[in-house]
Order: sequence, then C-alpha cells, then structure tokens
Amino acid sequence: MKSITSKPISKALLAAIVTLLIVLLISSSPVIAAAFSLLVGVATYLVVSKRDNKFANELSAAWPEVIDHLISGIQSGLSMTESLSGLADRGPEIIRPYFDAFRISLKERGNFAEALASLKLQCGQHGSDQIFEAVSMSKALGGAELLNILRTVGTFLRQDLALRREIEVKHGWIKNSAHLSAAAPWLLLLLLSTQPSTSKAFSTSAGIAILLAGLVMTTVAYLWMGQLGKLPQSPRVFSGVRVSSNENGGYE
Repeated sequence: MKSITSKPISKALLAAIVTLLIVLLISSSPVIAAAFSLLVGVATYLVVSKRDNKFANELSAAWPEVIDHLISGIQSGLSMTESLSGLADRGPEIIRPYFDAFRISLKERGNFAEALASLKLQCGQHGSDQIFEAVSMSKALGGAELLNILRTVGTFLRQDLALRREIEVKHGWIKNSAHLSAAAPWLLLLLLSTQPSTSKAFSTSAGIAILLAGLVMTTVAYLWMGQLGKLPQSPRVFSGVRVSSNENGGYE
C-alpha cells in the first residue's frame, strides 16, 4: 500500500556510515570495514522496506471489523450510504481516511456508484473487494441477503487471517535461526579482525575476493530465505471496477 520512499535509503546510508566508522575503529582495516558497511547498509534497507508490508497487514486485519460495523449500522436502521460514511468516524483508525474520502466524494458528486468504485480502487485488497462487491450486488439485485453475505464474507476473512497468523508464528523461529546463521560468520570475522594478521590477510587480493564472495552469498541467502518464507497474497477476484448508477446517481 505504501510506496518505498527515500526513508529506507537514508536509514541504510546512516547505518552503513556508522558501521564503517565502528568497524574501522575496531579492525583498522578499510577493506573489512567497507565489507561490513555494505552488508549492514543492504540489510537495513531490506528490513526498513519490508516494514511497509506491516501497513498492508494491518489494513487486511481491519476488514472483519468493518463488516461488523456495517452489519450493526444496517440492523440499527441506517442506510448503506450512512453506514459506509459512518466508518470515517467509527471505523478502525487505519481505514478512516479511505471512508472519509468516500464521504467527501459522495457529498460533492452525489453518485454512490462512483464513490464506491473509487473507494474500492483506493483500498485495493482482497478483503475490501469482497465487501464492496457484496454492496454493489445488493444495489443491483436488492439488499435482502446483504447481511447474510456480509456475515459469510466476515467469517471467511477471519479464518484466513487466523491461518496466516498461525503460519507466521510457526515460521518465525525458523527465520530467526536463519538470521543467526547468516550473521555468525561475520561476527566471527569481526572478532578476528582485531588481530593485525587478520586485517593484513584480508587486505590482499585473495582476501578481498573472499569478502566479496561472502557478501554475495550472504545477500543471496537472505533474499532467498525471505522469498521462501513469504506467504502468497490472496488473489483479487473482484479487482475490476464496475460503475453503474441510476438516473440521479444516488443510493439509499
């Protein structure tokens, strides 16, 4: 949901510079310090960039609560328009800006279908697609079964979230072990670099080649580990935007 900006790059550069100075102070070897600096810089960039996925995960976790709010609003006698607009104030904190934009669009243009299509496009997730598709279907076919559809969608979304969390917890200790395995050789090198003979050995062409090979293999292994542990995203079956409105563009 969030694009990668210069923030990960700036943090990576800062981490690389700090690492360069610290390792250079410990080992007195520019070659070893440069290797550690590059390694830490790349690792910092990858870690900070991956944090952007946290927003998408938090957004996915909010959709079952959105369904509960919609069901509660409809059962209390509110129209679908009022229930969706009310989420800008009463919904989960993370989704309020989306529904606030929906409410503003609805007030300015008065076209429910266009505002819903824009909301669906902005959210852009598997769970949100199902919710908005159910609302769109209730407009076209009548809303008698809307509550049952929303309850069914909410059950499926909760089951999917629970399964993903269980898998992530079980994979967590494997990832941590892999992180330690990748860091162990470099920690050993850092300890050995306090010896002048180690610094001298890695200042030769053969030593530099070994450091470069280690950097490449560590980076490839880290990226491969992350790819293997990545859970596939649910396909967006209803990703297409369909706009249909009546003569006055409204919907109650």
